[in-house]
Amino acid sequence: MKRRVSLFVSCLVDQIRPEVGLASAQVLERAGCEVEFDPRQTCCGQPAFNAGHRAEAACVARSFLDVFHGKETIVAPSGSCAAMVTHMAQLFPEDSVEAERARSVAQRTFELSAFLVRELDVLDLGARFEGSVTWHDACHGLRELGLHDEPRALIQHVAGAELVEMPAAESCCGFGGTFSVKHPEISVAMLDTKLDSLRGREVDALVSGDVSCLMQIGGRLQRQGSPLRTLHLAELLVAR
Repeated sequence: MKRRVSLFVSCLVDQIRPEVGLASAQVLERAGCEVEFDPRQTCCGQPAFNAGHRAEAACVARSFLDVFHGKETIVAPSGSCAAMVTHMAQLFPEDSVEAERARSVAQRTFELSAFLVRELDVLDLGARFEGSVTWHDACHGLRELGLHDEPRALIQHVAGAELVEMPAAESCCGFGGTFSVKHPEISVAMLDTKLDSLRGREVDALVSGDVSCLMQIGGRLQRQGSPLRTLHLAELLVAR
């Protein structure tokens, strides 16, 4: 029997790179899942939560829980959004129905690479990419969800792809949501330090699991006139 998965695409995927949502659905289907998408979904509340607007974050989180509380498994192509779901119960009184619902939903919510490797034990999705790729460890995925080996294992099973480790792979790209808006000079300096670590390494694509990081990194690469592509992990895993 196929595992039924509800796909939570995240705001940035929906608004900036919808192709990542489509690729994520394809990846899950290739992994043998039955994928559903509830069009009522909106935001997980992370921007308001990180900015300290707890009441507004709770309002958005309440809507998220209304959509996903009855779902068997929720998968997001975003470590930051998946991490936010683990904090959602904090927005409500500890003994409230909403807090209990948030804790239940959090137990059934997974980031894409974690779900594939830890839950399904799937590594090879039949993808092919001729070239070298490097991996950027997005902060929330690495530091809050403990994601490190999972995406690398998936990349190593992409035919034709050579994984080239970036010395600053675990360093922040400088996005940090509103941080990049409030502190643009520091944000750019952090990103440049990261990208400088790639000098002397032949890399065709930079891959990550969060569109927020890819937006930050891709924008800087474009301004520098770099030919380096940015890809979400899901896009790499459906490449042929």
